[in-house]
Amino acid sequence: MALGIILISVLGSYAFYALLMAYSPSSISDSWVPSRVEWVWMFATMLAALAIAVAVAVRLSRRILTPLNSVAESLRQMAQGDLQARAAADDESLGETAQLVRDFNAMAERLQAMEQERAFWNAAIAHELRTPVTILTGRLQGLTEGVFEPRAELFQGLLRQVQGLSRLIEDLRMLSLRDSGHLELERVPADLAQEIDSVVHAFEPRLQQRGFTLRTHIDLPASVTCDPVRIRQALMALLENVHKHATPGEVQVRARVDEGRCRLSVEDAGPGIPPELAGQVFEAFHRGDADRPQNAGGSGLGLAVVRAIAEAHGGQAACESSPGGGAVLSLCWPV
Repeated sequence: MALGIILISVLGSYAFYALLMAYSPSSISDSWVPSRVEWVWMFATMLAALAIAVAVAVRLSRRILTPLNSVAESLRQMAQGDLQARAAADDESLGETAQLVRDFNAMAERLQAMEQERAFWNAAIAHELRTPVTILTGRLQGLTEGVFEPRAELFQGLLRQVQGLSRLIEDLRMLSLRDSGHLELERVPADLAQEIDSVVHAFEPRLQQRGFTLRTHIDLPASVTCDPVRIRQALMALLENVHKHATPGEVQVRARVDEGRCRLSVEDAGPGIPPELAGQVFEAFHRGDADRPQNAGGSGLGLAVVRAIAEAHGGQAACESSPGGGAVLSLCWPV
């Protein structure tokens, strides 16, 4: 804009006075006061400069203000609770404002996803709490009114429901600690082989009752650096997942250290997990196959806890298909 105005003033003045000297020399003022023709030329030059400035300013301001106004309007809509509001940038927007619009839309999408996730978590937690609380309320009310006789079997059932609630609360607490970055570990050199054997022996009777056969393949050094309590918790969650969802058959528990990483895995005999769902099994409240009955049991938090423990150790959890048609769920971490 500045260059254009300078060119009009300088080059236009040369052309203007060249024409006057050629055709009307008398129109040129001999004093410091401009002549009428020169006044006309100065006003015409100012009007041309003003037109250029207005045109450039309008175009530039539109390129800046249009996306900014869109962001401001979207912010007002989001402040009123509409998380679907999105800003728009046209093709002529400046690079910086266009980037601002993209960043704002990314933030809005993230906020909407977090709100949807929060609503899902609230509904899922309420669903998981409803069944045991309903059972406890009904049984206790029946005991109070004399409908049920106080027998040991009845109290054992109530105790199981309370234990299930305790596990659910502990799993939720662990995931909350993971999300907030406060999940602390006590990493010490531990006899991991002995820890695995203790968990396997504790779970073996339950699995055998359902027709499972446990096989262990442990190739570990005398000590492995980890939090043994958390690793036992992760292995129990993996075996609990097999107990509730796998087809009865042989279950392989493997543990080994290779290239500075320890890998602990549990392989079942089926029915396996579709490849498109393999990346979702470690999500909270996810139970894999959509065709699976909802009464299959479990809170849907066990494998999410496994991933939280693996990530807290600086590793990751994985789901793979086994050659026999089952699934291999594992966690590995650097030692």
